[in-house]
Amino acid sequence: MPANELSFRVEIRVTPREGIVDPEGQTIARALEDLGYRGVSRVGSGRLLKLELQAPSGEDARDLVTRMCEELIANPVIERYEIRLEPVAPTEPTKSAEPTEPAKPTKSAEPTEPAKP
Repeated sequence: MPANELSFRVEIRVTPREGIVDPEGQTIARALEDLGYRGVSRVGSGRLLKLELQAPSGEDARDLVTRMCEELIANPVIERYEIRLEPVAPTEPTKSAEPTEPAKPTKSAEPTEPAKP
């Protein structure tokens, strides 16, 4: 990662726009009712995407994610998206640990005599 860039955790929630039929949500609602769950209504479905990215600033990160959503992740005609951005604190590089010997397998108890038919 270049020294002038920051890391961000991003969550993108994609859901159908208001007034757009949500067949998956409708199917879930019917299935819940069939399973005996009463009182459930207006089930909505969607997608949650999580990613990490690097950008010079939070504003640049949001602009980049917005472009991703409009070009690939969401269909802006029928879906809306919400972006949640969280800066990731920089961490010190970790030193690699000295190689260790792999654990030796333990012997399992085996019968000493073959099984009789």
